[in-house]
Amino acid sequence: MSTEAPAPAAKPRPKRGVRAGGRLGAASTALTAWLGRPLASFHLVLAVFGLLTVLGLVMVLSASSVVSFATGDGLYTVFLKQLIYVVVGSVAFWLGVRLPLATIRSWSPGAMVGSIVLLMLVITPLGANINGTSSWFVVGPISFQPIEVAKVALALWGAHVLVVKKAVLHRYRHLLVPVMPVALLMCALIMLQPDLGGTITLVVVVVALLWFAGAPLRLFGALALGGAAGIALLAVGTEYRLDRVLGFLNPGDDAQGNNYQAVQAQLAIADGGLFGRGLGQGPSKWSYLPNVHNDFIFALIADELGLLGCALVLGLFVMLAIVGLRIATRNIDPWIRMVSGTMTVWLVAQAAINIGYVVGLLPVTGITLPMISSGGTSIVVTMLVFGILANCARNEPEAVSALRSQGPGRFGRIMRLAAPDPYQPPKKRRPARPSARPKATGRPAGVTAKRVPQARQKASRAAPRGAKGGGGRR
Repeated sequence: MSTEAPAPAAKPRPKRGVRAGGRLGAASTALTAWLGRPLASFHLVLAVFGLLTVLGLVMVLSASSVVSFATGDGLYTVFLKQLIYVVVGSVAFWLGVRLPLATIRSWSPGAMVGSIVLLMLVITPLGANINGTSSWFVVGPISFQPIEVAKVALALWGAHVLVVKKAVLHRYRHLLVPVMPVALLMCALIMLQPDLGGTITLVVVVVALLWFAGAPLRLFGALALGGAAGIALLAVGTEYRLDRVLGFLNPGDDAQGNNYQAVQAQLAIADGGLFGRGLGQGPSKWSYLPNVHNDFIFALIADELGLLGCALVLGLFVMLAIVGLRIATRNIDPWIRMVSGTMTVWLVAQAAINIGYVVGLLPVTGITLPMISSGGTSIVVTMLVFGILANCARNEPEAVSALRSQGPGRFGRIMRLAAPDPYQPPKKRRPARPSARPKATGRPAGVTAKRVPQARQKASRAAPRGAKGGGGRR
C-alpha cells in the first residue's frame, strides 16, 4: 500500500485578457491615487512646461539652421537668440511662481494702464515697421511686442474688476463696463498697427473672462455676431487679408501665389507620414516653406517627426487644457479661478488657431504656436503665464495645507518657493445706517418711544412712597 501523498491540484493560469485587465486596473488606480495628491496640478504644469520648452528649442534649432546660414552669420544665429529668450523667460516663469498672487493682483491696474500707453506709442514713430505692421519696439538687437504684455494685463485686471463687482454682475451695465470699453480701445489700437492675429487673441481673452464670470449665453451669441461682422470688415479692409480669405475659400487656385504657404504646409504634413523623415531631415525648411520657424513650425514637426510628433504636440496642449481647468475648479479664491481659466483658454485657443490654419482648416492669421514657435516677446510672456498657472496650482487649498505642514518639497526647495498663505475670504462691509433726525414728538432729545415707559418707571421708584402726582400725602 503506497504512503505517498497525492500531488496538489495545479492552479488554473489566468487568461491573458484577465491579466491585462488587472494590470490596466492597477495602473488606473495608481494614476487616480497620484492625481489625488495635493501637488499633482503643480507637477503637471511643470511637466507640460518643460516638455514644450525642450520641444520648442529642438524644433527651432532644426527649422532655423537654413535661415541662419542664409544670413551669413552662422548656422545657430536664430537658435542662440531663441535660447537667450528662453533663459529670460525662465526668470519670468520663476517670478510668476514666486510672487504672491495678491501682489500680482495689486499690480494689475498699473500693468493695464502701462500696456495701453505702450499700444499708443507703438503706432507713433517710436515703433518699428516690420513686414508692414508697426507692432514692435526695436532697440538694437532686442525687439519687443507690447500686444503680448497687453493680453496678460487684460486677463489679470479684467478678472480683478469682475470679482470686485461680483454681486452686481447680473446687470449688463456692471458686467460689461469698464472691461468691454477698455478691451475695445485696445482692439482699436492693435488694428491701427495693423495686427489681426493679436486682435483675435485679445478677443479670446475677453470672451474667456466673461465666460468664467458667469455671463448669460445670449450675450455670447451677440458677441459672436458682432465678432463675425468685425472680422469680415477687417478681412476686406486690406488687400493682403482679402487675398488670404479668398485663398482659403479656393485652396486649389493660385498655388504659387497667395496659397503658396498653405499648399507647402499641407505637402510637408503629407510627406511626413507616420514617423516622419527624421529630425533635421525635413526638406520643407530649404526655402520651400517661408517662416517655417515662426508661424508654420507645426508643418515642420509633421515633416520631420510625423504623425507621432503631431500627436505629442496635441497631447501636450490637451493636457494643458485639462490641468488649467482642474486648477480653476479646485481653487476657492474667485480671482484665481478666473485668471487660471482665462489663461488656459487663451493658450489652448492660440495653439488651436495656429494648428488650424497650418492644416488648412482656417485662414492664415499669423498667430504663433505657444512655446514652440520662434519669437522673443511671445516666448517670454508665455513662460510668465505658465509661472502664474503654476502659482495658482500651489494655491489650491489642499496644496497650501500640504506645503505649510510638510515643507516646500523638492521643486520648492530648488526654486526657493515659500509656502503660500491660506485663503482668507474678503470681509464684507456692513452698510452704514442712515442717520435720521429725531422727529419732534415733545419728548426730550435721545428718548425714544420705547424708552419713555422705562424713564417713568425709574422716576416713580425714586419718588417717596405714597406720593402721587405732584403732591405728597396730606
